[in-house]
Formats: sequence, structure tokens, C-alpha cells
Amino acid sequence: MSAGPTSSVAQRNGHAASADELSPLAFAGYAHFTAMQVRAGKVRGLDLHLARLRSASIAMFGKALPDEQLRAHLRAALATSPADRSLMATVYSPAGEFTVAGPDVGLDMLVSTGPASSGPNGPLALLTVEHERTLPTVKHVGEVAKTYYLRQAVAKGFDDAAFVDRRGRLSEASIWNLAFWDGDAVVWPEAEMLTGTTMGILQRQLARLGVVQRTQEIRPANLASLAGVVMNSWTPGIAVNRIDATPLRDPSALLGLLHRAYEAEPLLSP
Repeated sequence: MSAGPTSSVAQRNGHAASADELSPLAFAGYAHFTAMQVRAGKVRGLDLHLARLRSASIAMFGKALPDEQLRAHLRAALATSPADRSLMATVYSPAGEFTVAGPDVGLDMLVSTGPASSGPNGPLALLTVEHERTLPTVKHVGEVAKTYYLRQAVAKGFDDAAFVDRRGRLSEASIWNLAFWDGDAVVWPEAEMLTGTTMGILQRQLARLGVVQRTQEIRPANLASLAGVVMNSWTPGIAVNRIDATPLRDPSALLGLLHRAYEAEPLLSP
């Protein structure tokens, strides 16, 4: 008899992970991952998640697991989980960090699940800090700066941190992408950053809806004329009411567009 759904799952390569298998990962910092919300056993933007895992593996390890293998590991984890879940899929080399893995060393995938989430209610106040992520286009682990700046922001009376690069451009927030609205178009920041899967879903669905989008440099001095939101795998949009001391405009129109676009993305089974 197969086991029923459990509250959380941790599987390595499609099988329950033992303590011995997990312990080397406890303090490891050379790996990448994707995070998703599972609803009724299905996910939005599956192609984007697979593409993210593939491209990040090639960037970090010079090789990638086949898509069908990735999907099999996802299916194995979902088969023992409730229908609505948060899921994280992490790819790493068993050679560990601070080593150079030989060509015969393959890649492993850890899939973990937990309670479903839709993120905080908002609105959020963000504190800008100057920070540029290493390998900004890769969703990798071991980023101490994100938690550090989050805690610094909260200590100063904000909800989270937003990053400004050395050229003074807003890029992203700690675990969020940023999006803005000027009254006519959705405006995406122009800077080096991680393109989130939710961001990718929204960009293609907004295009299908005929919504005008553009990418441009956004600096703190430009914010007073804009409405703003944050997004990640939890949600297509949470209102931002203030960045530093600058209040942002009412984001209701933007939030409506983003949630409508997100709902248009089909849920797919791995």
C-alpha cells in the first residue's frame, strides 16, 4: 500500500532523502533552485521552471539534467504530498563546494515541499540598499546578503529591502521582482537581475492581453510618478506603498492587470 500525502516531503533523486544524504547540504552554498506553488497537483509556468533549472545548471556545472528526469522527480514528490503545496527543487553536485568536480560526477536534485503560501498581504514599505547579486541571472543558494538587508530594513521600520546597483538603478528586492505602472504601461526595471518565473508568466500573458510593457532604468528619483508592486512564486503582485521616504501611487490598476494575467496562465502537471 502506498503512503498517503504528508505535510512535507524531502526527496533526493525521486526517493525519500536520508539524514546522511541531507546533512552535507545543511551548510552548502553551491547549488541553484526554483520555487513554485502547486495547486491541485499542477503548476503555472512549468516550462519556465524547467528552463531555469537547465540554464542555471549549465552556468554553474557545465551540464544539466534532462527535462524528463526533472519532471519525474517533481512527480515523485507531488505523489506523496497534498494537492496544494509550496515546492522547492534544488540541483547540486554531490562533489560539494570548494572542489572541482570531474566529468564523471553527475548532478543530484533535492525536492522539498511545505505548506502552500500566497505571501504577505501588504502593502509593503521598502528600504533601498546598494547591492548587486553574484551571478544575478541565476537563482542560487547561500545569499546571506538577502537576509541581512531584510533584517536591516525591518530594524529601520520597513518591511523589506530593494536593491539599487552601482549605477543607481533599482533592480529587484530581497526575494522579489519589482514592477511599476505609469498609468499607461507596465514598467520593468532595466538592470542586472534574476528574471523570476512569475515575472516571465506575467510578461507573456500581458502581451497576449495587449497590455503595453516596457523596460527602462528606474531610479529612486523617478518613483513619485509611479505605482509599484513586488512579485515572486507566492503571488503575481503585492502592493508597495513606499520606497524609502517616497510614497508610491495607488497600484490597484496594476494589481488587477497582474492578477488577471496570472490567472490566464494554465496549470500543468509535471
